Amino acid sequence: MKRNSTLSRHQRDCRICRHREREAIEEEIIDWESPSAIARRYRIGSRNSVYRHAKALGLFAKRDRNIRAALGKIIERASNVGVTGATMVQACALLAKLNSRGQWIDRSQTVSVSELFGRMTAVELDEYAKTGQLPVWFEETLSGTSNRPPQLAEAEE
Repeated sequence: MKRNSTLSRHQRDCRICRHREREAIEEEIIDWESPSAIARRYRIGSRNSVYRHAKALGLFAKRDRNIRAALGKIIERASNVGVTGATMVQACALLAKLNSRGQWIDRSQTVSVSELFGRMTAVELDEYAKTGQLPVWFEETLSGTSNRPPQLAEAEE
């Protein structure tokens, strides 16, 4: 109950919660925008207001899962700011090891594409032939996020 009352009090007193562009502000927080810049752009007080709002609504966890956005900004702004070559290499190497969900992927494993096509069902092969669309499990396997294709999991049970 304490969590609900704390959140209710926050929402009542928070300028961001009452702001007409709240969704955009929260999106910028999650996308690693500067809290000071957010506060100035939306005229919501100080960066502390942004931090309090993000903490109260659990936005830091979402932002942390979106580490790709932060790395992308480093790489994107390299020509405009004093980023060292070593920083660029590290940012690129880290970005290459993260999938679109922000999950760390060890890219040292080998995947046989021929074997994956061999695992596809007749329906999946037909769909691929007609539309060029691979099954979700196929693409996830290539990106390192899938466990096993559905038909293999069923066969093993």
